[in-house]
Amino acid sequence: MKKSNHGVVAAAAGLWALLAAGAAQAESALPAELLERAAALRDEARADNRAYEWIRSLTQDVGPRLAGSEGDRAAIAWALTTLHDLDFEEVRAEDITVPWWERGETRVRMISPLNLEIVAETLGGSVGTPRQGLEAPVIRVRDVAALRELSPADVTGNIVFFSQRMRRTRDVEGYIEAVGNRVNGPAEAAAMGAVGVVVRSVSTADHRLAHTGTTRYRERGRRIPAFALSNPDADLLEHHLDAGQPVSLHLYSSARRLGTTRTANVIGEIPGTDLADEIIVLGAHLDSWDLSPGALDDASGVGIVLETARLLAAAGPPRRTLRVVLFGNEEFGLDGARDYARRHQGALERHVAAMEADLGADRVWRFDTRVIEDQLPLVDAIMDVLEPLQVERGDNDAFGGPDLGPMRERGVPIISLQQDATRYFDYHHSPSDTLDKVDRSQLNQVVAAWVATVWVLANMDEALAPVVTEADDGGEDGDG
Repeated sequence: MKKSNHGVVAAAAGLWALLAAGAAQAESALPAELLERAAALRDEARADNRAYEWIRSLTQDVGPRLAGSEGDRAAIAWALTTLHDLDFEEVRAEDITVPWWERGETRVRMISPLNLEIVAETLGGSVGTPRQGLEAPVIRVRDVAALRELSPADVTGNIVFFSQRMRRTRDVEGYIEAVGNRVNGPAEAAAMGAVGVVVRSVSTADHRLAHTGTTRYRERGRRIPAFALSNPDADLLEHHLDAGQPVSLHLYSSARRLGTTRTANVIGEIPGTDLADEIIVLGAHLDSWDLSPGALDDASGVGIVLETARLLAAAGPPRRTLRVVLFGNEEFGLDGARDYARRHQGALERHVAAMEADLGADRVWRFDTRVIEDQLPLVDAIMDVLEPLQVERGDNDAFGGPDLGPMRERGVPIISLQQDATRYFDYHHSPSDTLDKVDRSQLNQVVAAWVATVWVLANMDEALAPVVTEADDGGEDGDG
């Protein structure tokens, strides 16, 4: 009797599971055949794709790509050739004007209490030092907020050391917490009379390499030289300051601004069929800092979006047009993102979705969106093909990425496949951002997630509608 009851319970549970699965399928906002095709393409892409090939070529055949540099021009030519070779249509370079900055030579030395060379890099956009360099005592603050608690008398004539450590997080929260010291710290310190700034690298690494990145000055404010220190060297400064030993540094940089120059957004399309006027943007940025070939930041993004579009074109023409946009000068000012939004202002209402790959090559772990509430069931249904990749559903306030900011502010729906950033900031903006850091297994999972998601967006019946809120004023502020 007991055995029979177990059998009845098991049978009932199995029937309930089948009914629940059938109900879920019936209630799905998207057709089963669309999701089944997306799942098949997902599995094919995970098993075999060429994303690594594009990453290898861009990093090893072109190399570093600072906006306006010879390497940047080579990257633009590479992108145009690659898009043509892949039979993309409407291939073009849309020229943009960008700041022209040269890093020059960087030297930082501790002159007391030790005489020791410090590993450092000039921050992007920094002014240089006098020809003979400069020497000054160091004062330490944790962050910009702590600096503001000091008086100008405490700061004047000193080098300000921002010592905040970046937290290692799966998302970008640790970076967001720390990056303000690099971006805004030099301008704040200059306004209080400092003669220079050194910042603990905005990085989770323990290697003795410095990580660069952009700093911003106030338009009419003083400009002082600014440097990133490797984390071990920042530890050394902290050790002596904690021991009550005064620290002085000698700073030298020949960095300089050279006016403006030209770069470009490189664009290619896979034309749609019956819904060709509706555009889905697949974005990444083509430029990198000058310290490395930028394998993770952002050759990986370039490889992901190129391969996604190529695979979907091979699977049959999408209903909507897929537009690959390789943005120029993300690192040093988001000029490409702003130019794209201005240049295509009249067509943004036909941009029914935008996606960006700019967080390396490690696996997708979360699916975020920014769509109108009535269309949440449509994007929620995409989880049917993402869950087998161990992707979890996130929120509906997706940022999307720096280059999507100007489009996001103008209401373009955002779809974000959040990648695992746990190790990304070990290499970001440093000489260590090289091809060997690309994990091909994780990269394949990323491409699979992109292919499945974009296939659904490109072929579902209902287009995503513009997202307009009171806060969206069409502004163009952003942080590259």
